[in-house]
Amino acid sequence: MKPVNCLLKAGLCAALFSTAAFAKTELTMYYPIAVGGPLTKVVDELVDDFEQQNPDISVKAIYAGNYDDTRVKALAALKAGEPVQTSVLFSIDLLELKSMDIIRPFDDFAKSAEDKAWLESFYPALMMNGQFDGKTYGVPFQRSTIVMYYNKDAFRAAGLDPEAPPATWEELRETAAKLVKRDANGDVTQWGVMIPSTGYPYWMFGALAKQQGQTLMSEDGTKVNFNNPKVVEALQFWKDLGSKYEVMPKGTVEWGTLRQEFLEGNTAMMWHSTGNLTAVRKNAKFDFGVAVLPANAEPGSPTGGGNFYLLKSGTDEEQQAAYKLVKHMTKPENSAKWSIATGYVGVSSAAYETQELRSFVAEVPAALVARDQLVHATAELATYEAGRVRRTLDDAIQSTLVGQQSAEEALNKAQKQLSVCCAVQHANK
Repeated sequence: MKPVNCLLKAGLCAALFSTAAFAKTELTMYYPIAVGGPLTKVVDELVDDFEQQNPDISVKAIYAGNYDDTRVKALAALKAGEPVQTSVLFSIDLLELKSMDIIRPFDDFAKSAEDKAWLESFYPALMMNGQFDGKTYGVPFQRSTIVMYYNKDAFRAAGLDPEAPPATWEELRETAAKLVKRDANGDVTQWGVMIPSTGYPYWMFGALAKQQGQTLMSEDGTKVNFNNPKVVEALQFWKDLGSKYEVMPKGTVEWGTLRQEFLEGNTAMMWHSTGNLTAVRKNAKFDFGVAVLPANAEPGSPTGGGNFYLLKSGTDEEQQAAYKLVKHMTKPENSAKWSIATGYVGVSSAAYETQELRSFVAEVPAALVARDQLVHATAELATYEAGRVRRTLDDAIQSTLVGQQSAEEALNKAQKQLSVCCAVQHANK
């Protein structure tokens, strides 16, 4: 009987060992999909590569809508006690997430020299919305700047140099005026330029403010700068493009349909995310160009898009695995693959040194515009009570564009509403 017992015990031990050996660390990652480019397929491929290289880790990617939807669903899952170890959320969500005490700094995990070098490898402009109090809470992945797409064929038809897009506000107004087309009834069939004012109007406005040499908030996110005279002038210029110079539709321009307006030839120029580059390349039936945004006092655009965050959820083992996943997703080869597939910015200089991205930008120089604009970039609007601040500013912008208030009235009102809220919110943390 003894040999039999030994055999039974040996079999049981082997079974237990086998189960332990193949037990996987399970991760849940929430990801926004309501942005330009074939995101789901590319993210799935990057995750599959990670799982093949790490057979002891399983990743469940939940595609949850736009950035706001993703934040709401990820937070709801956490509140319900469901593990969510990492998520790509707005880079500007950092202060809100930190005030809720649900994110961990990457510094807690980056202990080796190699890890510290990785954490320092990202473009500084992309880290402006990811760092706080000397620590890194957001690592860039799906990042962008605003760029200007323009129809080179329309430029040629108007007698304009297709290789010389407008570089200043004055040139933008003058060039756009030459690009407007009207039919026999006087109705516009092609606008000179469109700047979207729904969806993310505060983002576009951040570009105009930067071009005036201004930022919309203090570095610590406790104060807003909406009624600065230069900022007011920026909003007035935006309105004048439609109401005074008549080179853009009066009122608001839809974010969600603007790319199609451009592709259908309804506007010769548009300001939009670099994340639309791949979609424009694949669908444009005309020769097009991509340029940095025109300057006034100076050039510039805010950065935009999403960062990876590590959430205080799950076991230590799961959090370490989530950190490993983020490193995988952002390593140069994968950042290059991501940039090529979508048009978003490669997040480090090392990404542009890969053979894949070097070959791609040699063929598609437009892919370098957003990266090159990073030297003139500023942080995206990020404050405490971020949702309220953005809504208030968006309302001020739109009420100006539709003629309900003057730029000065709207921004003074917004400034008064928000002058103390951010600082008070910060003081309460």
